[in-house]
Amino acid sequence: MDLSIVYSRALTGLEAPCVRVETHLSNGLPAFHIVGMPETAVRESKDRVRSAILNSHFDFPDRRITINLAPADLPKEGGRFDLPIALGILTASGQVPDTALAQHEFLGELALDGSLRPGPGTLSAARAAMASNRALVVPAEAAPPAAQVPGSSIIAAPDLLSLCAHLNGSHLIAPTTASNVKTRLAYPDLRDVIGQSAARRALEIAASGGHNLLLCGPPGTGKTLLASRLPGILPPATAEEALTGLALRDIYHNNETAQGFSRPFRSPHHTASASALVGGGSKPRPGEVSLAHAGVLFLDELPEFSRHNLEALREPLESGEISISRARQKITYPARFQLIAAMNPCPCGYLGDPQRNCRCTPTQIQRYGARISGPLLDRIDMYVAVYRIPPRDLLRPATQAETSAAVRARVLRSREQQLQRQGVANSQLKPEVLADICLLGKKEESELSLAAQGMQLSGRGLHRTLRVARTIADLAGEKAVQSEHISEALAYRTLNLQQ
Repeated sequence: MDLSIVYSRALTGLEAPCVRVETHLSNGLPAFHIVGMPETAVRESKDRVRSAILNSHFDFPDRRITINLAPADLPKEGGRFDLPIALGILTASGQVPDTALAQHEFLGELALDGSLRPGPGTLSAARAAMASNRALVVPAEAAPPAAQVPGSSIIAAPDLLSLCAHLNGSHLIAPTTASNVKTRLAYPDLRDVIGQSAARRALEIAASGGHNLLLCGPPGTGKTLLASRLPGILPPATAEEALTGLALRDIYHNNETAQGFSRPFRSPHHTASASALVGGGSKPRPGEVSLAHAGVLFLDELPEFSRHNLEALREPLESGEISISRARQKITYPARFQLIAAMNPCPCGYLGDPQRNCRCTPTQIQRYGARISGPLLDRIDMYVAVYRIPPRDLLRPATQAETSAAVRARVLRSREQQLQRQGVANSQLKPEVLADICLLGKKEESELSLAAQGMQLSGRGLHRTLRVARTIADLAGEKAVQSEHISEALAYRTLNLQQ
């Protein structure tokens, strides 16, 4: 047989389009050609494939070899096509039977000794292979994450020789089974936070409804400490959220399965570029907003971030996804994260601090606050002031503070009510269903309308206030939003550090 067809998968964002690796052996001077828009890493596979075949005790055909990666208009990159190219050559030369090729897809980079190395995009390929009703053959290291895809059949191949023994039926490899152990990361405990009752309350509300939160206060008051405790009180990630998070991290060769079932906590430095924050590059890759999908994105020293970078957050905060457009393609990554930001009240950091005097002029304070645009602030649900704790309180043991487990139990009850009522967290409620879900009486509606007019809330700000009020009512176990819930939600729309 001089012609063979092997199935593989490319990687375009989170999509894994099918690639037919067609191999033809013909008479003529020995040559090895790869066509079908291969990039440098794919063209270099010729030397890897030749050495791997010879070191696996097979014969490399002394003929003219043509490899076509179809479709021809889809760019092919990386070493993921080494394995299907090698199998195509072995099948076309009659050294491996082609009977099982149609039921499998192959992915993996070959070492010179024939062993297989994992590459990015394995989990996306597993999803696509499952939809095509084919088994996916991957390197052994990449099998555990790929096996987490429900209904998938994953074959873990350590090397080329073992895989060929499996294909000819002499030594079968059992499919990898998904691990049922879904460990939860040991997050820092909320008990470590001393005092800050208002900030702790806001953190609980934010976790319950999935709301964005801005912490503002002098340096050393515990803003970062509070933000790092949020993942420990969040509800567990759903199966779909966990798989999407695994697929996003897999693009960066992070195959730690245990992390896939815990909500991520990403904290980029304020010097991060726009591409690092929201994704991009000549070959678009996900940024921090996508890696924080279904988790927390913590931006410390918010005004220190580039204005251009902060404005790029407006789209994912509103839509839950980020679209990256290039001349040849447009890729959309999921980016439904919970934003927790921290900032100082002024450039020196001590505005409103009872222990230290602020050295900033009113113009400097105004210019500092203007680094964050109004449209971005409008997309943050809650503003909370964090004040300094007296030293005598900091020196006492925090045995009386409530633990993350106790707070998380209330958050889980509240989130369960939200999912049963509307299927999503309160922060994701659409404007058209707010009136029906929030159940405002005439008195509450009048109070909210007057307050919104006095505070000059935008339509978005009004809706976000109503969502926070709904979450406060859920935490209290109330079916209807009452006046006290609206008053507390409105209090989170103002920020005053002056005491």
